[in-house]
Amino acid sequence: MYEQIASNKRKSFLLVFLFIAAIVFLGWVFDQVSGGGVVALPLAVVIALVSALGSYYASDKIVLSISKARPVTKEEFPYLFNVVEGLTIAAGVPAPKCYVIEDTAPNAFATGRNPEHAVICVTTGLLDKMNRAELEGVVAHEMSHIKNYDIRLMTLTVVLVGVIALLSDWILRSFVWGGRVRKSGRDKGAGQILIVVGLVFALLAPLIATLIRMAISRKREFLADASSAMLTRYPAGLASALRKIADDTEPLEAANKATAHLYIVNPLKDLKGSFNKLFSTHPPIEERIAALEKM
Repeated sequence: MYEQIASNKRKSFLLVFLFIAAIVFLGWVFDQVSGGGVVALPLAVVIALVSALGSYYASDKIVLSISKARPVTKEEFPYLFNVVEGLTIAAGVPAPKCYVIEDTAPNAFATGRNPEHAVICVTTGLLDKMNRAELEGVVAHEMSHIKNYDIRLMTLTVVLVGVIALLSDWILRSFVWGGRVRKSGRDKGAGQILIVVGLVFALLAPLIATLIRMAISRKREFLADASSAMLTRYPAGLASALRKIADDTEPLEAANKATAHLYIVNPLKDLKGSFNKLFSTHPPIEERIAALEKM
């Protein structure tokens, strides 16, 4: 259990490092092409941050509104509140607000920028179809997302993707508008090589950045699964819940591409195949269950 958590943390930090390295390299390429890299990189960061801050602070309200979720009271769903309160004590975080989506498809997600401003949202289908151990596993998974600051990390990766997209676009525009390449007298051919390398990287960078963001998302799902097992001390509960959710054929009406990545299981069925897995925000259910069964 602890090895799984430590491994996923290391891999997440490595992926974020690759993000930053890609941004630094793009900034250097843009500087070589247009001579404006010193200004371009900070400007790209500022623009991406400003565009992300609004959605960051309002993300929970936006997601809950899109999902047609409503707040609930302890009197209405005492069973849910009892599970949340118990796991809150185990996790050592403030009690998140509880919301429900009136939908028979079982699923759940967490949102909020930090543990003090967090929400756990479950469908009524989840409450109806899960037993106590399975519900605890699901809630502990979402509680782990809150405790591990996964929403903040994923917001950071969105900002980094935005920076990379901006830099790539500026590099391509500089080619179109005849940007000049810095070159020394000793190596006059280096300029042309740099143009080719910069153009290829600028074209591929947004795709590579998206793949890295998806990889980080998958690693955080594995981490939340492992953290859930540590909170409940019963990995089989979450494994059973994942099977039930994955096998359920009822569509989640409130789900869409903008919110699908938040749910414990992607409500929009993923395409099969190794290539399609690269663009998935969730690891395959079979791999998640296998990891839980090894704990």
